[in-house]
Formats: sequence, C-alpha cells, structure tokens
Amino acid sequence: MSEAAEAPIGRFAGLLGLLSRRPLLVLALFCLTLWTPGVLSLPPLDRDESRFAQSSKQMLESGEFIDIHFGAVPRYKKPVGIYWMQAAATEVAGLGDRSHIWTYRLPSLLGAMAAVWLAFWCARAFAEVEVAFLGAALLGASLLLGAEATIATTDAVLLACILGAQGMLLRVYLARGEGKPVDLKLALAGWVAFGLAVLVKGPPVVAVCGITVVGLSLWDRKWSWLRQSRPLVGIAVVLAIVAPWAIAIALRSHGHFYEQSLGQDFATKLQGGQETHGAPPGYYLLLTNITFWPAILFLLPAVAAAIRAHAQPAIRFLLVWAGANWIMFELVPTKLPHYILPVYPALTILAAVWVLGARETSPRWEKPLRYVAALQFALGAAALAAAPILLPKLYGDGTAWWLIAAGGVGAAIAFAALIASLRRANLAAALLSFAAVLVFYPILTAFIGPRLEQLWVSPRAAAAAAALARPGDPPPALAGYVEPSLVFLLGTETRQTDGRGAADAGAAQGGLALVEDREQSSFLAHLAELETDASEVGSVSGFNYSRGRRVHIRFYRVTPSREATAPPPE
Repeated sequence: MSEAAEAPIGRFAGLLGLLSRRPLLVLALFCLTLWTPGVLSLPPLDRDESRFAQSSKQMLESGEFIDIHFGAVPRYKKPVGIYWMQAAATEVAGLGDRSHIWTYRLPSLLGAMAAVWLAFWCARAFAEVEVAFLGAALLGASLLLGAEATIATTDAVLLACILGAQGMLLRVYLARGEGKPVDLKLALAGWVAFGLAVLVKGPPVVAVCGITVVGLSLWDRKWSWLRQSRPLVGIAVVLAIVAPWAIAIALRSHGHFYEQSLGQDFATKLQGGQETHGAPPGYYLLLTNITFWPAILFLLPAVAAAIRAHAQPAIRFLLVWAGANWIMFELVPTKLPHYILPVYPALTILAAVWVLGARETSPRWEKPLRYVAALQFALGAAALAAAPILLPKLYGDGTAWWLIAAGGVGAAIAFAALIASLRRANLAAALLSFAAVLVFYPILTAFIGPRLEQLWVSPRAAAAAAALARPGDPPPALAGYVEPSLVFLLGTETRQTDGRGAADAGAAQGGLALVEDREQSSFLAHLAELETDASEVGSVSGFNYSRGRRVHIRFYRVTPSREATAPPPE
C-alpha cells in the first residue's frame, strides 16, 4: 500500500471511519438526499430530457421497442438502451400513468448511484476503504453528476457503465505487475458493462476505454497486460448484447439509423460545433469551478501530487484515464458540460488520495496550488450562494427571506471548508464541503427551481390548455413555441407546426391553437384565407431558456370551416 493510500489521521478520522463502516449504505443515503428533491420537483426540461422522455413514452404507447420516434419523426441519434430503461421504469413505477416526468428520471437516479458505488469499487482496487469512500462521495457531491442524476438523459447511466469497464481494466493493469491472474467473472463483468454502455450511447465508451488503454500501453511500451481482459471473449459478449437490436434497427430503418447517428450526429460533432455547441479548448477547464464543485478545492494539488507519484501503477492508470481523456474532450469541437463527466471519477479518486495522504511537510509547490484551488472553490460557492437571491428575482416572484438565509448557511459552511483547506486540515475541509452541498443542492432543486415560473413556460401552457379544453377537442396545434417539454405534457398527438399549419389544423378540426407571437400574423392571415374564425381565449408569457429569449403564446379557439358563420352580405 502506498503512503498516499494510508488510513487517515487527525481529529476527523474517527468520523470518516464511522461513515466508512457501511460505505455503500452511507453513499446511497447521501446521494438520495442530494438528488431526490430535484427528481421529484423539477418540471420536464428542454430539450434533451423531454425528447428522451417523450420517445420512451411513445414506446409504451405504441408497443414499438425497436424503432425510436419523437412524435412522427424518427429519433436516430442515440441507441435504444436508455429508452428501454425509461420505459421499464415508467411502466413499473408509474402504475399505468405515463405523464409524470419523475418516472423517466429513475434510470438516471439509479445510474448515478451505481456510478458512485462503482467509483468506490474502482478505488478499492488499490486504496483503503476510507480513501475509496471519500473519492466516491466527492463524485456524488459534484454538481455535474448531481445535475445528470436528476434528468432523464443518458449520461448518468453511461457513467456507471464506463466505470464498470474502467474498473475491470484497472484491476487488469494492476495485476500485470503482481503476477496474479484476473478472475474470468471480473473480466466478463467489465465487458458486460462495456456492451451496455454501447447500447446506451455508443461511441463514448469506446473512446474513454480505448484512450486509456492506448495511453497506458504507450507509456509502459507494453500491450501484453491486456490479455487478462480476455478481449476475444469480451468482444463476443459485447456483440451478444448489442447485435440483436443493432441488426433489428438496421433492417427496420433501412440503414437510416446508422446514417443519422454515425454519419450525421457523431461525425458532425467531430468536424465542428454541432447545433451552436462549439467551443475552444479550455472550455471544460473553465467550467470546473462549478461543475466539479466542491472537489475543485483539492483538484490542483491532487493532480500535482499524482504526477510526482506517477510510478505507482494505480496513480498512473488514473492519470492516463483523466489526462488523456480530458485532452480528447477539449479537442472535440462540439462541447456540452456533461461530455467531460467520464473523467470525473478518476479525478475525485486522486483528490481523495491526496486529502488522506500522510504528509508531515508540504512541498513548496503545494501552497500556491492550494490558493488557486481555494479561489476556484470560492467562485463556485459564491455562484451557489447567489442563486437563491438572484434566480427568484429574475425568473420568479421575488426572493424569500428564508431562501436567502438558507443560502447564507450554505455559504458559511463552504467558507469554513475553505479556511480548513488553507490551514491544511484537508479532511475537515472535505467533510465540511459535504455539509455545504447538503444545504445548497436540495434548496436549489426542491425550493428554488419550482419557483422560477418564468422559466417553466411549458407547464403553465399545458395547464392553461387543459383548463380551456372542451370535450371532443382534437389535440392542440403548436406554432412557434414547439419545445419538447410541451409536447410531453400535452401528449403524443400534439401537432407541431407553424402559423399556416396551425391554421390548416384549426380549419379542418377546430380546437385549440397555441401560437407564439412570431407566428401570429401568418396564423391569422391564413385563417382569413380559409375563411375560418378564431377567438383568443388566453395567453402565457415567459422566458424560453433553450433559445435565450422571452416568449408570448396566445391561445386561440378555432371554429372548423364547416361550422364557421357566414359573413353578413354587403
């Protein structure tokens, strides 16, 4: 056991030791406390979450579990794995009700918890239980994983699968120097995780594991260590998991799935910034102040210490996992905050190794790095403390005193963690940072999020449409504002169109048309051409965060052409 992985010492070691006696249970309770409020309280989010949830809902409605659709349009960007999981979770937990977004979030919640447990398992390959527990807890506390755990997308589940594969590779890599055989069951479990990752999102697991393997093999100038991973058997396992659906969707879509998912979606991300999501290298480094919070408090000195200790096989593996893949993500032109998530477990484990490392004296380089890390931590804490004050004022009905007080409590605890870190009380700083997130995150998701009514245009529009609906109405038509969250809330048959299309639908069937102001003139002009009447019966205003602009939606009740009153004679 390396010096860095020795059991912690100091006044807080007893508390950490107590928590580490039941590590998986404590980690589960910690994560559920952080994430469950957001899962249950936040409305459907745009755009990816609602696209995933609506497509999963349509699987249940149609009984079609091979071909993926959003509305009438094929959704061929991601493989089917996450849709199956969301559909299964909704069928079980929804008890027949498919309209609640929280049921579609359950795979993300469980996947994120599995990722935290698997991070603990990865660290236990070389470290004491306290180190593994702290590294997993830092991952669970990270704001980015917390965000992904509360929304119905792929990335929390993908992270768990990647950790399963990387944990197997880590043990294979460590075994090559110890002369110990790797258990076949372990190798197969890693390949099963790899196959599930391919079924959930496709290329990312190939990139993360592949870059780690290539980086280590080039560094050591040896490739023979991979034999114990049973690659031939592993590839067969992956094919057995992926091939049935891969063949079925190729036949069902006549090859269009691969044309769109690989030839368009994936290739476009590599060539340039897709859908305005391009950013230069350094994007993820800048975001770590908030996305890697609170572990950012330890990141810089931990990485520096790891570089010095690179001769240790486990540290070398984590450095390559984190460093080589970080460079890869920074170089890919298309960037979104969650793309970097597969790197975070390696960094939080390195942070835990540094926090609990036995050091009598600190090297000269550590002090300035501590100050830089403290500044990064302070910036993230300031943003979290400001959120209860600014967000309700900008997008809600004003700031409540108790929200300001809660933000102040979180800020005070974060400040205490900062001071402890500067005094080299690393373990105290880590435990205090956990206390801070236990204040900040539930407050943000359970109490502040639902109060931001200006952002929740779709839930208010859906509620207004339900109140204005009449028996026998056809599904409403949407013009201008066609965000996926509104489609999810109104139902699969909702027509997504423009002003002219909404006028055509109203003239043919009547009912409600929800027309955003940009489409109003086209809608009314075409109604006049069709000699169809419509009366405005309501409206909703708010801020469309997906497009970064304010919106105003008018509700029209349209009289079908066959029922329209003839104009008086001139």
